[in-house]
Amino acid sequence: MKWGREESEWQELVEATGQFLAEQARLARLTTYTEVNTVLHQRTGHRRFDFNQDRERAALGAILGEVATEKLAGVGALISSIVVYLGQNDAGPGFFRLASSLGLLTPKPTADQKLEFWAEQVKRTHDHYSR
Repeated sequence: MKWGREESEWQELVEATGQFLAEQARLARLTTYTEVNTVLHQRTGHRRFDFNQDRERAALGAILGEVATEKLAGVGALISSIVVYLGQNDAGPGFFRLASSLGLLTPKPTADQKLEFWAEQVKRTHDHYSR
């Protein structure tokens, strides 16, 4: 079990997330956590993540982190950079924690460092998939 999901379900969610993010990156789009959640439910039939629960929000973040880490070498950027909060234009705190843990971003970055890093990751992701 991972985050309350069977291993096979988790793997389906990870694969579907990777496919969806690649599709959105090819279109040079940003997407939202809400849209990712909806698409995962539609494509896999698995229950939606309940964003009213901290654990469920963290589980979707874990999936995004897994996808981003898996695709980092091939993409040259964190593909999860294109996932933003509904009505906002930046990534969540988990994105920056992951980047710091991977040595891509300094620990305890300033707001300006975060913004610059995030924008560069989005650009690299879009550039990679536009080829």
